[in-house]
Amino acid sequence: MTSSQLEYTLQTLLEQLSEGELGTFKSILWAFPLEDVLQKTPWSEVEEANGKKLAEILVNTSSECWIRNATVKVFEELNLPELSKMAKAELLEDGQVEDADNHELGDSDEDLELAKPGEKEGWRNVMDEQSLVQRNSFWRGDSDNFHDHVTQRNQRFIPFLNPRRPTQPSPYTVVLHGPAGVGKTTLAKKCMLDWKDNNLGPKARYAFYLSCKELSRLGPCSFAELIAKDQPELQDDIPNILAQAQRILFVVDGLDELRVPPGALIHDICGDWLKPKPVPVLLGSLLKRKMLPKAALLVTTRSWALRDLRPLMEQPIYIRVEGFLEEDRRAYFLRHFGEEDQATRAFELMRSNAALFQLGSAPAVCWMVCMSLKLQMENGEDPAPTCHTRTGLFLHFLCSRFPKGAELGRTLRALSLLAAQGLWAQMSVFHAEDLESLGVQESDLRPFLDRGILRQDGDSKDCYSFLHLSFQQFFTALFYALEKEEEEDGHAWDIGDVQKLLSGEERLQNPDLIQAGHFLFGLANEQRAAELETTFGCVMSREIKQELLRCKANLHVKKPSSMAGLKELLCCLYESQDDELAKVVMAPFKEISIHLTNTSEMMQCYFSLKHCPDLEKLSLQVAKGVFLENDVDFDLGFELESYTYFTLPNWARQDLHSLDIWKDFCSLVSSNSNLKFLEVRQSFLSESSVRVLCDHIARNTCHLQKAEIKNVTPDTAYRDFCLALIGKTTLTHLTLEGHIEWERTMLLLMCDLFRSPKGNLQYLRFGGHSATPEQWDDFSLILKANQSLRRLHLSASLLLDEGAKLLYETVGHPTSLLQKLSLENCRLTEASCKELADVLILSQHLTHLCLAKNPIGDKGVQLLCEGLSYPDCKLQNLVLQQCNITKHGCRALSEVLQGACNLTDLDLSFNHIGCGLWILCQALENPDCNLKHLR
Repeated sequence: MTSSQLEYTLQTLLEQLSEGELGTFKSILWAFPLEDVLQKTPWSEVEEANGKKLAEILVNTSSECWIRNATVKVFEELNLPELSKMAKAELLEDGQVEDADNHELGDSDEDLELAKPGEKEGWRNVMDEQSLVQRNSFWRGDSDNFHDHVTQRNQRFIPFLNPRRPTQPSPYTVVLHGPAGVGKTTLAKKCMLDWKDNNLGPKARYAFYLSCKELSRLGPCSFAELIAKDQPELQDDIPNILAQAQRILFVVDGLDELRVPPGALIHDICGDWLKPKPVPVLLGSLLKRKMLPKAALLVTTRSWALRDLRPLMEQPIYIRVEGFLEEDRRAYFLRHFGEEDQATRAFELMRSNAALFQLGSAPAVCWMVCMSLKLQMENGEDPAPTCHTRTGLFLHFLCSRFPKGAELGRTLRALSLLAAQGLWAQMSVFHAEDLESLGVQESDLRPFLDRGILRQDGDSKDCYSFLHLSFQQFFTALFYALEKEEEEDGHAWDIGDVQKLLSGEERLQNPDLIQAGHFLFGLANEQRAAELETTFGCVMSREIKQELLRCKANLHVKKPSSMAGLKELLCCLYESQDDELAKVVMAPFKEISIHLTNTSEMMQCYFSLKHCPDLEKLSLQVAKGVFLENDVDFDLGFELESYTYFTLPNWARQDLHSLDIWKDFCSLVSSNSNLKFLEVRQSFLSESSVRVLCDHIARNTCHLQKAEIKNVTPDTAYRDFCLALIGKTTLTHLTLEGHIEWERTMLLLMCDLFRSPKGNLQYLRFGGHSATPEQWDDFSLILKANQSLRRLHLSASLLLDEGAKLLYETVGHPTSLLQKLSLENCRLTEASCKELADVLILSQHLTHLCLAKNPIGDKGVQLLCEGLSYPDCKLQNLVLQQCNITKHGCRALSEVLQGACNLTDLDLSFNHIGCGLWILCQALENPDCNLKHLR
């Protein structure tokens, strides 16, 4: 079992858990002895993960053996016997098979491909049957076991088809969900064949296929009529068949395409299979098990529709159909190209575009990408620019399938209209009568059918659909981008305008509109519009760019701080590849916060942010996996297109590609003279990527005033950032927080940072580090030599009383100009408060002091009050939050406040002060009390 297959298996098991059960799973798992890498994974990352993300974390951090055993043990402790048996069947038995001499129960790739029909119980090769599976296969041009391998990988999770699965008294409801085009329908039809195979057991006899694409056009009927409409030979036997419901499998295919109003599936539930009802009522009754409750159900739907499906079913088994995993896609490219170097290059180009690579889980998209890139390579063209955007690839594929001047503009327009109507109605199929209403004949479609743009349904010849949902989205964008003809103006098409297409509210109800919007931005590019006009003889709108500007401006002004909204905007602008459009849209931005999760997002950000001249603040977060955490020291000037590049292992090529894009992105720091504030937080970097960023920070053209580095890896990153900032005359604020390696090198760099004659550092926040007393002494000496620092925060540092006393000597020195000092959560006790009281007396500049989350107690407060009571004490703001203070500490503070004390702000929150509040109120009534804010 490969890592991808293990991740998929684990994900399928975890997705059966409820939210509460998943939380308990994590807690039990974390109590086990963890693997080294997993121990270092932040608990917050695990806590926020859903089933799919948790599977990814475990596979990326732990050994396969540990995952197998730990998962089974946790399921046992959860007291979920059925899932526990399922986990043992999928994880432990697979693991045991690898070392066993007897492969009778094995299901490795080799076993599946070499097995003869009927040789192994539960798995049968049915590819030689001229069945409905073959007629509707998502496969193009392959006749071997590739297709069978993908279906079998998913099929083993379906309990009523797998003899290793535990049985249960109640009938199964299985939901196959996943993106469009990954093979859900093919898998469901394959399951129908195996269900009807008598060798699986005496109960497996009848299977009925209910296509929601077809049923959405059907009027009221009885359930008996519904299932017999495509099998008239069973008409007389239907009563006898339905009386044996335990022997029936119902496949409800494409439930997301059933056009019904909200709530229709749970309205008027009916159990009489002879009573005429609207189709949604019949299907809802079947899913709710009011109709034929003993039958087995297999439902397919896209994942976004699960939100409406979950309330309908009781204890369904959810199986996410992934389609092609990464190794499948790689193997498919090798098979299609034949020549390994070409296949590898084409595969890497697709993987460089994260959105396109994700679409590649659908075999039809893989075929399209291969066809497009192979043609370019054969013509001696560079295929790299084609893969930069999805629009570029889809456009190249479409135009390359037709000769120039094909004069198919009329058909193109009709298809774009049908695509838009279907997308807004959330339907992927259009019928012959739809064509007739537009004056289009089947002969007009033949060029698009022959070239793989359209396909004809194998069961119903008057039904058509696009090669893949993404092509329907592309043609929908074409509908908006084409110049409208006069006769279209009077038609009341049930299609939203551009404003609605880009509306967040509409996209929430219909997620398919999102990609159509991306394509529309891509088609606003004048060069692409010209290519379409040349190929098809159509006329593209010259106003669409202005319309996009109006709509998109309204959208991002409404939610300027939305991370998701910003990513969407940057993605659209990158898809357009239009510099002028990006300049106009990005001009208003002064602050941007972005979370980079892949190299494609990095490219999108760079394209847009380089057109953002007034940007002043950039907040950056880099997700795990964008860079190798333990990267090889690559030569960053390495040419990615060189021959040597393709001889490198896959992980090295991917990291080099990421670093090459990162170099462009980091140039924003040194090229934008208005950028004053850079924040890098919660980021998983590599040594190479840190050096690239630091190189641009150190340049004279970088004018940063504030730099915040929080919780980044590797630990050596803090050292490199300090090195880059030494001598930076513009820098006034610096924050370094996280697991900082407090070594002598770091101390020397801090010393250089403070002592630099060109330095002007006024604010330093330094947290999350643990130093020895000797190192704190060195740090104090560094501070004493600095004449610019005004604010110092040492939050969450292992300072302890001994280190604090060394620091107080510096702060209390007559030459110290420090105004604000925060020692929050530094493990201080009352023992350090005497020296701190002396600081309050001696310091002529200290006005703000924070001692929050330090257990100094009442005794420590009493010692502080000795310093506060001096008339020359300048302290105005004192934070004693969560310091174990009781009413006795409040009494000491009350007495000081009624004297010659300059305190105006006092924070005593999260202390058990009890009646101490009444004591403090007495001080507030005194006219000599200067306190204005009490928390």
